[in-house]
Amino acid sequence: MTDALDPAAMREQYRSTPLHEADLPAEPMEQFVHWFKDAAAGHLHEPNAMIVSTATAEGRPSSRTVLLKHFDDRGFVFYTNYTSRKGRELDANPYVSLLFPWHPLARQVIVNGTVTRVGRDETAAYFRTRPHGSQLGAWASAQSSVIASRTELLQRYEELAARHPAGEQIPVPPEWGGYRVTPETVEFWQGHENRLHDRLRYVRTAEEPSGWRVERLSP
Repeated sequence: MTDALDPAAMREQYRSTPLHEADLPAEPMEQFVHWFKDAAAGHLHEPNAMIVSTATAEGRPSSRTVLLKHFDDRGFVFYTNYTSRKGRELDANPYVSLLFPWHPLARQVIVNGTVTRVGRDETAAYFRTRPHGSQLGAWASAQSSVIASRTELLQRYEELAARHPAGEQIPVPPEWGGYRVTPETVEFWQGHENRLHDRLRYVRTAEEPSGWRVERLSP
């Protein structure tokens, strides 16, 4: 380990425009739209990539990167196998955290909320937009289950490809579908020099006309 890199010596000084409460819209989704457009315009690799953190009923956490596939005033939608680890954990514990790590912009968005499954019609509509190979992959992989080898996975895929050639409509796997995250808090994090970052968090409340209040957190 003598030639290992020292992570404690890795530092970067963030320099960006301050984020003020007065600059924020009344609702978090409008602010998310602004920052999401900035991330896309900045040519970030997969700006819709987010870290999804779940936990078991006993509180044991797990995290993984998932792609955001839709968002609107109702929340954030992603798709997965319901029998996967995250699917099983969400069935047992509906609380979830999302993190959008837009490091080149020195920004993060952190969402905490609860999930519900999207309707099968919505799932089917999205599934039909996926490339043919991705549709086959959803059938081939029993996500998070133990398999003997990659060869086993590829053989299953090839069997499905022979059964469903390109151009043929593939049904949605019954154990595959979407989750919608309804946010309870949405934090916008903007990095600044000397680690004096801006952290403005929307909190859902019935006390404000917009349904949200904004609070500043110490970095």
